[in-house]
Amino acid sequence: MTLESNPRVGQRRRASFALQVALALIALCVVLTACSSSSSAQTSSNNGSSLRSAVGNWKIGTAVGVKALRGDASFRKVLAQQFNSVTAEDAMKWVSVEPTRGTYDWSDADQIVAFAKAHGQKVRGHNLVWHRQLPKWLTNGNFGAAKLRTLLKRHITTEVSRYKGRIYAWDVVNEPLDDTAGLRGTMWLQKLGKGYIADALRWAHAADPKAKLYLNDYSIEGAGPKSDAMYDLVKSLLAKKVPINGVGFEAHLDLNYGFPSGFEDNLKRFTKLGLEVAITELDVRMTLPATSDDLAQQADYYRNVIAACRAVKGCVGATVWVFADKYSWIPRFFPGEGAADLFDSKLKPKPAYTAVLDELSKTSS
Repeated sequence: MTLESNPRVGQRRRASFALQVALALIALCVVLTACSSSSSAQTSSNNGSSLRSAVGNWKIGTAVGVKALRGDASFRKVLAQQFNSVTAEDAMKWVSVEPTRGTYDWSDADQIVAFAKAHGQKVRGHNLVWHRQLPKWLTNGNFGAAKLRTLLKRHITTEVSRYKGRIYAWDVVNEPLDDTAGLRGTMWLQKLGKGYIADALRWAHAADPKAKLYLNDYSIEGAGPKSDAMYDLVKSLLAKKVPINGVGFEAHLDLNYGFPSGFEDNLKRFTKLGLEVAITELDVRMTLPATSDDLAQQADYYRNVIAACRAVKGCVGATVWVFADKYSWIPRFFPGEGAADLFDSKLKPKPAYTAVLDELSKTSS
C-alpha cells in the first residue's frame, strides 16, 4: 500500500488542506475587517447612513474613553463609521498625563490620536487648564505663585508641543466661570490672578501657533448672565490681542430644565467678535426610566442644537459627550438621570440619532 493510497494519509491531507483553506479565509476576513474600518467614510457616503457622510468638512465629533476604545469592538466600529472628529474624554487631562510629578504617561492619549489618524478623524484637545482632575502632587503641593506659574506653563507647553500639528483645536481653559457668572475661585485664580487665562492662551499659542485655541464652559448656551460674562471675558482678551480663536459651548442639556432660549442668536454674537464657536460636549439627559415621549423630546433637543449651529456661519462643528448610554458619565454625577446619548446601552441608534442625521442631511443638501 502506497502512502497515496493509505486512507489515513489521505484523511490527514484532506484535513491539512481544509485547515489551510480555513486559515486563508480567516486571514482574508482580518484584512477585510481592517479595511472596512479605514474605508468606513467611503462606505457610508455611498449609502448615506452615517453622520460623518452627511457633513463634508464640518466636524461631527464624540468624546472617547480609552476603556471603551480598547475593549469594545462594536464601539470602535460605530466610532469609525459615524464621526470625523474625536475628543479625549479624560486621557489628556493633567491627572492622566502627569500622575507623578515629572513622569509622563502619554499612552492613553497617544492611542486616541493614533485611532483618529488611522480613520481619517480630526482630534480636539481637552483640556489644558481646569480646576478638576488635577494630580494630587499638584493640588497638595502648596506651591507659591511663582512656582505654580512655572508648573502651569511647563504643562501647557509640554502637552501642546507633543501633539503639535496633530490636534486642530484645544480647550485651553475649561470652565473658567462659576454658576454666579464670576470667574471661578480656583487655585489658578487665587494664586495667579485673572491673568492666568491670557497667559495660558499665550503659552499654548507659542507651542503650536496653528492650533485653534478655545475657552470652554457649560450653561452659556442661552441668553443670560453666564453667557454675558463669557462674552465680556473673550471681548476683553481680544482687546488685549490675546490669541483666542473660539468659544466652546458644552451643551449638557436636561429635559427637566427646558431648551436654552436664544441659542442661535447667542452663538451669532460670539462670531461677530471674529471668533468661531463649537458645540463641544453635547448630551441631553432625562429622569429614568426613559419613556417614548422623553426620547422624542430628546430627539427634538438634539435636532435644535444641530440646527442652531448649522445656521451660524462661524459654528464649525458639534461634539457629543460620548455617543452611547453604555459609557455615559451622567448616571455617576446625576443619580436617577441618564439615557443622554445618541445610541443606547447596546449601541443601537435612538430617535436622537435619526434626528441629528436628518438635520445634517437637510442642511448639507
